[in-house]
Amino acid sequence: MAAPVVPAGPRRGRVTAFDPGRGLGTVEDDDGATYAFHATAIAGGSRRIEVGAAVAFAVAPGHRGCYEARSVVPMSPS
Repeated sequence: MAAPVVPAGPRRGRVTAFDPGRGLGTVEDDDGATYAFHATAIAGGSRRIEVGAAVAFAVAPGHRGCYEARSVVPMSPS
C-alpha cells in the first residue's frame, strides 16, 4: 500500500486544539486536513499558542506513520 502524498511547501491554517499541560495540539489546514503537533514545533520557543490562531506550518512524517505539523508560526492578523 502506497503512503499518502502530502504536497510540499508551507501551509496555512488554524489551531483547532492545544493542551498546554501536555504540550499537544492540532492544526487544520485551509483544505480541511488536520495534523497533530507538539509545543516544541511552535516557532520562537514560546511553547504556547492560542486555539483559533492563524498559523503557517510545514508537514512532515511523524510518529507511528502519521504526518504532523512542524515549524508552526503564528501569523499576525492583517
